[in-house]
Amino acid sequence: MAEKKLLRALKGEVMDVPPAWMMRQAGRYLPEYRATRAKAGDFLSLCYNPELAAEVTLQPIRRFAFDGAILFADILLVPQALGADLWFVTGEGPRLSPIDTEEKIDALKPVDAVHETLNPIYQTLRILSGELPDDVTLIGFAGAPWTVATYMVAGRGTPDQAPAHALKDGNRAAFDRLMDRITGATVEYLSQQIEAGAEVVKVFDSWAGSLKGQDFHQYALKPAQRIVSELKARHPEIPVIAFPREAGDGYIGFAKATGADCVAIDNSVDADWAAAHVQVDGCVQGNLAPHHMVKGGQDLVDEVRRIRAAFAKGPHIFNLGHGITPDADPDNVALMLETLRS
Repeated sequence: MAEKKLLRALKGEVMDVPPAWMMRQAGRYLPEYRATRAKAGDFLSLCYNPELAAEVTLQPIRRFAFDGAILFADILLVPQALGADLWFVTGEGPRLSPIDTEEKIDALKPVDAVHETLNPIYQTLRILSGELPDDVTLIGFAGAPWTVATYMVAGRGTPDQAPAHALKDGNRAAFDRLMDRITGATVEYLSQQIEAGAEVVKVFDSWAGSLKGQDFHQYALKPAQRIVSELKARHPEIPVIAFPREAGDGYIGFAKATGADCVAIDNSVDADWAAAHVQVDGCVQGNLAPHHMVKGGQDLVDEVRRIRAAFAKGPHIFNLGHGITPDADPDNVALMLETLRS
């Protein structure tokens, strides 16, 4: 059988029609997802139920025939597996017991203990490996250490990641120990995802943009470098996508510096700029603004064509610049793919 389109793009092949998938493609904008989540009871129960998590991963593949299926899970399962308490507040999002002192950091579980909690996630991947269509690539993922640390320190999402910055600046040694623990756990988690069937893994650094100067190098670039190199030592054939969201000029050279096979870019940077400065080093993923999935119409059609044209000379995976939002219209997703593939 011919190699899957998404894997071909990750190896550097340029295609007339790029492969496509969407961040958060299994989610609240789909009525079938909402029905399955109701059956699960709550969000975390859905994450840890392999049959139902596999079902919601498959739903957008059945509906839209995406080229990639991303595992349904959450980046905060790793802190939970390390010993933080995790729960979700309806309408407000995740809450964790804050890991904000040296004592709490040093009391976290060792990295190789995470599998006890995360085994259901690996089972979801094993189910998907057997059920996905032959031409669809199975994507595993984890949060990047900095982004995960911002939630662990604050105990919740914050607009400016101030609590993590305060710990980093006030007790660098303790913060470095936290980053080291998360990075080690992330390698173990992604490695086991690969063993369970993931054909590519993605590292989401959603808050990389709040790191400036040397901090970006130390806490976004270096952990990504370590994750990629340790995964490649164990699984040399498995590609890694890095997503240092809102990195701006930090996107330039990120693939070369980290060893990532692809850099995903957000929609705060222009596609033509990214083609000139980022795609020169290899595959780029992105970067349609998610609001087009809400508004649709001719603007959506024009923007899909513009992005496809901007990246046409190099390897490209079509995606959004961030996750699809709950108010998106599934018909606009269909229009996006129809435009891309016509």
